[in-house]
Amino acid sequence: MSENRLSSETSPYLLQHKDNPVHWWPWGEAAFAEAKTSGKPILLSVGYAACHWCHVMAHESFEDPQVAGLMNALFVNIKVDREERPDVDQIYMSALQQLGQSGGWPLTMFLDPDGRPFWGGTYFPPVASYGRAGFSDVLQQVSTVFAENPDKIEKNASAILARLEKAGRPVDAVAIGRQELADAADRLAERFDPVQGGLKGAPKFPQCGLLELLWRQGTRRSDGRLKALVALTLNRMSEGGIYDHLGGGFARYSVDEIWFVPHFEKMLYDNAQLLELLALAYHDTGDSLFLRRARETVGWLEREMLTAAGAFAASLDADTEGHEGRFYIWTTREVEAVLGAEDAAWFNRLYDVSPAGNWEAGNILNRTDAGVVSAEDEARLAPMRAKLLAARATRVRPGRDDKVLADWNGLMIAALARAGAFLDEGQWVALAERAFHAICTHMVTDGRLAHSWCGDKLVTPGLASDLAAMARAGLALHEATGARAPLDQAAAFLEALETHHLDTATGTYFFTADDGGGLILRPLATHDEALPNYNAVAADALLRLAALAGDDRLRARADRILAGLSGPAARNVLAHGAVLNAIDTRLGLAEIVAMGPRAPAFTAAALAVPFPLRVVVHAGAIAPGDDGGPDVMAARLASAPADGAAFVCVGERCSLPVTDPAMIAATVSEMAG
Repeated sequence: MSENRLSSETSPYLLQHKDNPVHWWPWGEAAFAEAKTSGKPILLSVGYAACHWCHVMAHESFEDPQVAGLMNALFVNIKVDREERPDVDQIYMSALQQLGQSGGWPLTMFLDPDGRPFWGGTYFPPVASYGRAGFSDVLQQVSTVFAENPDKIEKNASAILARLEKAGRPVDAVAIGRQELADAADRLAERFDPVQGGLKGAPKFPQCGLLELLWRQGTRRSDGRLKALVALTLNRMSEGGIYDHLGGGFARYSVDEIWFVPHFEKMLYDNAQLLELLALAYHDTGDSLFLRRARETVGWLEREMLTAAGAFAASLDADTEGHEGRFYIWTTREVEAVLGAEDAAWFNRLYDVSPAGNWEAGNILNRTDAGVVSAEDEARLAPMRAKLLAARATRVRPGRDDKVLADWNGLMIAALARAGAFLDEGQWVALAERAFHAICTHMVTDGRLAHSWCGDKLVTPGLASDLAAMARAGLALHEATGARAPLDQAAAFLEALETHHLDTATGTYFFTADDGGGLILRPLATHDEALPNYNAVAADALLRLAALAGDDRLRARADRILAGLSGPAARNVLAHGAVLNAIDTRLGLAEIVAMGPRAPAFTAAALAVPFPLRVVVHAGAIAPGDDGGPDVMAARLASAPADGAAFVCVGERCSLPVTDPAMIAATVSEMAG
């Protein structure tokens, strides 16, 4: 057979390529069997639906009959959706980096028929330009080397595989305590832009794990300087072009250093992490901007990202009608047609809209230089934004990637549950409950969690990131609602992680399950990418479940993981924010238990303590398998006043009964500082 084989796939990204003249294969045994039978090398192309340069390369090369003819004649061509198969992407992206090249998408790798990489790159233009080789030339040269220099191919493939295996082994453990965390935060603060926030330079990414690290250490040390950097960054993002001022939600990153020009795709995971940070920033500062952006982002989530089952879609595309950002850009004439001349003039002044345009003859709405917008002006702007949003809805919409990814959903479910309980936004918690139920109903089969669900296709088995993030989600929902079911499900996810992903050599977890199969190696990562590292998420979840279950064996698992991650984290703070945050959880997590007739009042006060710093134990819902929790609870109940109390434990120390709900936050601060 020699036709394009993507038409039966369900991934929106793969379906974008089903009509290419390239004879694409989906990732699988059949493609590798074809390579071995034909003796051809493999061209592996990895991208995702919201990737602008993936679309560009597709249009320039994969839709071109001449280029496709070369690809078909010389290679077995495999197309992969990195969001559907992040394990495949992680292996070959790491291989590209072992070749000394910077990573990114589209990822273009050349493999031998056994799947071993021997060369690669990212975007290739159709003809040579600006020092980049033309794609047709690359195809012919790689094919020639593969055919005429098998020894060179074997040497390259073996060397890259050896380096990949070595890179997947965490280095020796390093002791990281409170002082080391404080030092890491101080070094990180020096790298932050004092005017625009975020790490200095361009492009600018949200870097949520690093922002959380600054927030945690600023809270622990009562260091207003560190927390001010977090608030500054969120303020600049919330007023910049990276934020969708009409529809809510944040784009993936900005191409400049002032959060102005976004790379327009919107990803579920970015908005999940930013929702948590906005809630914390509002609690700290009282700045209504942060609460408003949080509410608007959840509004976008409900309006544009909910699937019929109640879970969340993965992303929105950057491009419409072949142009990046067209859906979001305005001219003065378009604004005036919707608002009228008087209101348009005022709106345009605040949102940087001019006849000449601020980006490619159009205007990216932003308030970067608007200064503080008063409550009265915000009230006047709200109906104007609503009118413009309604007008924008008539435009050709960006494509939505409808894949439901368990790990991305887990992060959003946890964010909605945590921020919703923290800010008393009950609808957010309800959204989280619905999504959690959808994942557990449709993506758990025979006790195993899938990674991706799209149409009638499940990609199984799930990855470590799925189990870790969904465990976090279940624990957050249990804290927010007191319901037992999500607690039990979180415990089951963490057991599956231990059973199917454990690397006994390091104590950490492989990304892929022991029965995943089909890969040249089992990837194991310690660093953050756009998502927090799954090992760190798992360690944090284990620590919280240990407190909820009263089971020190779970805490020992977390200690084992953190020891395995500590060496890389100590050597590279910028890439390991999630690990350092998990270590902070280990050192300072406050366990708050409410008991007695006034338990609801104590629980409400406990939920008002910032969620990274505490876990709220509902005394009537001890996790199964607990060997000591009930006795501890009974002892606490016996020592509490008749009308109830709360107990706060941090590390190996517990407070006396707290009899006034208003004193819970102060008790946590005193014990955890």
